[in-house]
Amino acid sequence: MPPVSVSPGVAIEQPALTQLRLEVRAFVADAIRDGLFVPHVDTWLTRWDREFTRELGRRGWLGMVIPTEYGGQGRTFLERFVVTEELLVVGAPVAAHWVAERQIGPSLLRFGTEEQKQAFLPAISRGDVIFGIGMSEPDSGSDLASVRTKAEPDVVDGVSGWRVTGTKVWTSGGHEADAFFALARTSPLDPAHRHDGLSQFIVDLHAPGVEIRPIISMGGDHHFNEVHLDGVFIPDNRVLGQIGDGWMQVTSELGFERSGPERALSTFHLLAETAEAMQTQTLPTDTGVGRLTARISALHQMSFAVSTALQGHQNADTAAAVTKVLGTTTEGDIADYVDLLAPPGRAADDALHTLLHAAILQRPGFTLRGGTNEILRGVIARGLGMR
Repeated sequence: MPPVSVSPGVAIEQPALTQLRLEVRAFVADAIRDGLFVPHVDTWLTRWDREFTRELGRRGWLGMVIPTEYGGQGRTFLERFVVTEELLVVGAPVAAHWVAERQIGPSLLRFGTEEQKQAFLPAISRGDVIFGIGMSEPDSGSDLASVRTKAEPDVVDGVSGWRVTGTKVWTSGGHEADAFFALARTSPLDPAHRHDGLSQFIVDLHAPGVEIRPIISMGGDHHFNEVHLDGVFIPDNRVLGQIGDGWMQVTSELGFERSGPERALSTFHLLAETAEAMQTQTLPTDTGVGRLTARISALHQMSFAVSTALQGHQNADTAAAVTKVLGTTTEGDIADYVDLLAPPGRAADDALHTLLHAAILQRPGFTLRGGTNEILRGVIARGLGMR
């Protein structure tokens, strides 16, 4: 089979991957034509559509790396990569399943009990349960080791568990989610060993003691939240992994969070619309589109390589950090480029203007969420053995 052109670049794929890519591409084209969604930018964070997510589940495009015995598809990380890439490049509304499918499922497979796997993995694969992330805290930034949320042992009606108290912030989609993994300190902080004494808990966001406070952006959008936990009781069967292993588990989870194509493709649809506008001569032709497309193509290969490493059960933490730094920088550069290129005063209902306006508003977060570029450069340096 000859090389197949893909939306963000060109790759030579196995025939089965190419066939899957074309199936997804045909589905989203029909969905756009039928008005099921309007393409947008940064949709893995900002566009929630539970019914669209469930339709993906019905088609077998969720829980792809989850084994069939847990309700998943038992497919590969490479097949998952192809599906997620095709959804992102057209700006499909994928936020409702993104966190659960990207990192919660793999983390449950690795660290969860048999009961936890049976409780959550089939629902994730159907698109019926929505997860958020409970890592960041006020005044902590990207320094997860400084978390102040604490968990203390307790017994309620004969059930042993933990009382979790603290505040998580920048919880994407927390107002839509059913649950999240919360990182909490289960033993006092030892300044000499800051990464010790941390544990993860599966928190029901509808439980007593949970308060979700919206964070409204300057543009009026509601994507982020502050989640306050006031002595929320978590039974022992909702401890993820082992008490005290939270840091190791979180860093493993971050490898999944930082490596996907969403770290390069949040503004790809804007770039594609810009190229289309040049073709129809509503924007002047400019070589910058070619340079940015080349960068996206390289990032496609890098992200695909990370998925290949994950498929082979290899450590991809450093490679994922490199991909995220370069990818999120490129996403922002696309927004800046189109902002300088597009003439002012375009009609408010113009599709390109709408995408550009949204991209500019989201642009500051690209290099912050999932670990700032400054923090990730330190991760990369340590991973490469630098001092």
